Amino acid sequence: MSLIPAILLFALYFYLRRKDRRMLRNGVVLVAACYFALTALSSLLAAWFPGFSMVFLVLLALVPLAIMVLAATLIRNGVVMMRSEGRSLGNLMSLALGLLLIALPILAAVLVFSMKAWAIGLAALLFFLCSYFGVVFVVFLSYAIAYGRMPGLHKPAGIVVLGSRLLDGQVPPLLRSRLDRALEIYRSTTPRPVMIPSGGQGHDESRAEGTAMAEYLLGAGVVPADILVEDKAVNTEENLRLSSELFAASGRSGALVAVTNNYHVLRAALLARSLKLDAEVVGAPTARYYLPSAFLREFVAVLVEHKWLHLILCIPFVAFTAMLIMAMLAQG
Repeated sequence: MSLIPAILLFALYFYLRRKDRRMLRNGVVLVAACYFALTALSSLLAAWFPGFSMVFLVLLALVPLAIMVLAATLIRNGVVMMRSEGRSLGNLMSLALGLLLIALPILAAVLVFSMKAWAIGLAALLFFLCSYFGVVFVVFLSYAIAYGRMPGLHKPAGIVVLGSRLLDGQVPPLLRSRLDRALEIYRSTTPRPVMIPSGGQGHDESRAEGTAMAEYLLGAGVVPADILVEDKAVNTEENLRLSSELFAASGRSGALVAVTNNYHVLRAALLARSLKLDAEVVGAPTARYYLPSAFLREFVAVLVEHKWLHLILCIPFVAFTAMLIMAMLAQG
């Protein structure tokens, strides 16, 4: 029975992706399609191999162990991030999540065993909210990976390189990977697109990111006439908007491609769509140890950008919890 929904959802996913692949709802449909496909496959395996159901139960029983292993991995990654990148809030994301994965089950157990109606209701609410945001994260991560693997534009008219923090006024490895990816596209495109290194000067930077990036591109052999420097942007939205305005003011026209790191492609694409820009986003490689915290930081940013939607979707959980508490109080 699950096979038909899976086929229909995959068909819908490819239709939506063809219409505009810069939509997070594509990820919702993709994850739902994969869920029904896996359900159908499990049913077939259970019918063909009678012992498969027992294997599934064993895997289900190992979920708590898997969560603890994930927590330990995230905590270790958080320690590596602190040693390598410093103690900023963004760098502590993986450490914080690892500690929460350990603390929340303990807190839920304490609440349930207290046998108080409000405590049991709070434990239920924690379960619902954790499940909801867990599913949302799976959707975000799955579609971020899927979007990052989609082929880019064949002949962009302009390449926007999104800036990031400089170190001692120079281009660090993270930003260099973006510039090198942009150079690959530049060199493989005919006629040559214009390069738009984008980024203003932060409070802890000696010069604008766009200026340092342009210097790197010139050193790599890009013709000066093919570089338009955007040196005012302070965030991704401004990178995209100001670069698009600079591109249009130069008298050029056509599609843009924005280059950033792989963990950042989906949020940048969502912002490009919200700004109604004719621009897709491609990703550059990132050091593996950096990815867990980086993806979590992007996920939190997307949640904040759509906070009202998620608050509305969480209302049923709160309402159900309130009804549960009232029912237990009425019986007790």
